[in-house]
Amino acid sequence: MPAPKVVVPADRLRSFVTALFTGAGVGADHAETITDVLTWASLRGVDSHGASRVPRYLELLDSGEANRAPGLRIESTTAAVAVVDADRAPGPVALSLAAGEAVNRARGGGAGVVAVRRTVHTGAIGYYTSKIAEQGLVGIAFVAGMPNMAYPGIKGIAVATSPLSIAVPAPGHAPALLDMATAGIALGRIAQFRNAGEPLPEGTAATADGVPTTDPNLAKLPLPLGGVKGAGMSLMFELLTSVLVGAPILSPFHSGDPAGRVHRQNALIIALDPAAFGGGAEFGPAVAETLDTLKGLTRADENEEIHYPGERSAAVAAHRAANGIPVAAKVWAELKVAAEKLGVPAPA
Repeated sequence: MPAPKVVVPADRLRSFVTALFTGAGVGADHAETITDVLTWASLRGVDSHGASRVPRYLELLDSGEANRAPGLRIESTTAAVAVVDADRAPGPVALSLAAGEAVNRARGGGAGVVAVRRTVHTGAIGYYTSKIAEQGLVGIAFVAGMPNMAYPGIKGIAVATSPLSIAVPAPGHAPALLDMATAGIALGRIAQFRNAGEPLPEGTAATADGVPTTDPNLAKLPLPLGGVKGAGMSLMFELLTSVLVGAPILSPFHSGDPAGRVHRQNALIIALDPAAFGGGAEFGPAVAETLDTLKGLTRADENEEIHYPGERSAAVAAHRAANGIPVAAKVWAELKVAAEKLGVPAPA
């Protein structure tokens, strides 16, 4: 049996994580931004991208792979398009800047498209699209990362578990929010199954040699979602993000040059103003009507409620905000070790 989880009030966890990052030398504003993204994931039940990521982020900062004081720069040649050169900023810092820039450009011209070059782990990308949706706009995001996933017909690592997210505002409802990887399971989720001592779902992971397995201790490679479909999406996201901004990841990774194995990620964030497409004031109510129609369709099982993307996680967020965030005992122990190292008091 795994050890019981530690339940931490959301505000205490937020203060604790912020203190860990400031203790690691991150500026106060950037520390709060990183904490916001990770806490958002923990609140919504996306635990693989929440507090469990803090030790890894601290490792990236300690190794220099992530820059404590990045010189972020916005490059622009058109009114609708910009590129954020992140200078190895933690992903939450770089993508939060990009999402805000995309919103500003969409307000002026109907659409804002902002690419991010040379960042590190981006966190749950649903955070950034949801922030765009909170402004009444549609948010779309893609991320390309380090190859860590299988590809049909290739032995071993080939492409990345690159995620996508779409958020659409819906008055009177939690936003419709799709946040998914191109893999059948995220690496962070494999670690969760390993910590819990539970088998993986069938067809989601493989050994280093590419043999499918349900043993989380043997699983080294996530398998693409839908086989060639997930693999193809991952490849296209590499082209639409990394190659588009002149910062390819896949080809240097497989080149044999050690520099190609240095951790980095790229992203593309899009904000769309419904008013520019003729939707205007009618768009929001029409989205809400669409979601209500879906939820009102005849159920296959009367005991199972129909949910749209993002609805369940919004309910989890409300519950955890009121009752505390459960943190795996192993993760909590790692956070306490980090706190002792950095001289940060851990909450009781």
